[in-house]
Amino acid sequence: MKSMKYVVAFLLIIGFTKVSAQVNLDVPYVPTPMDVVEAMLDLAKVSKNDVVYDLGCGDGRIVVTAAKKYGATGIGVDLNPERIKEANENAKEKGVEKKVKFYEGNLFDFDFSKASVLTLYLLPDVNLQLMPKILKEMKPGSRVVSHAFDMGNWEPDKQISVDGRTVYLWTVPKRKK
Repeated sequence: MKSMKYVVAFLLIIGFTKVSAQVNLDVPYVPTPMDVVEAMLDLAKVSKNDVVYDLGCGDGRIVVTAAKKYGATGIGVDLNPERIKEANENAKEKGVEKKVKFYEGNLFDFDFSKASVLTLYLLPDVNLQLMPKILKEMKPGSRVVSHAFDMGNWEPDKQISVDGRTVYLWTVPKRKK
């Protein structure tokens, strides 16, 4: 029962509305507040040279903001086709549709090795499941920023609070030989 709560909460965060043909969950989309989006991108020191990936991108606000404000390129992935549609509409509305792309898919199957900045608003268990993939696939020096949830024993380089919401920053370390 506890694991089902995590599944429902995770689906809520990424905005997924249909789990299967048999189960139809109408769960609200929970976007990252814009002040937190700004803080995440500032904390990661995003620049025009960055490629920002957002896992569970929702309406695309993080990569759209990274492109519009900092000149970065960006990629978002989400399970919900409605969120992907919204993300593409938001990119077009902000005039950054040539700088960002959005994909419908499972973040565990998604290749984010080309990201120089990876943004997350996922549950602690999901962050922990992603951590080995992050450490294995991302280039050393790449930054990971998470809204609300940490990475267990991987100590953040920095942690800030924005209106009572925690934002964490990690730098992918050099790989041991």
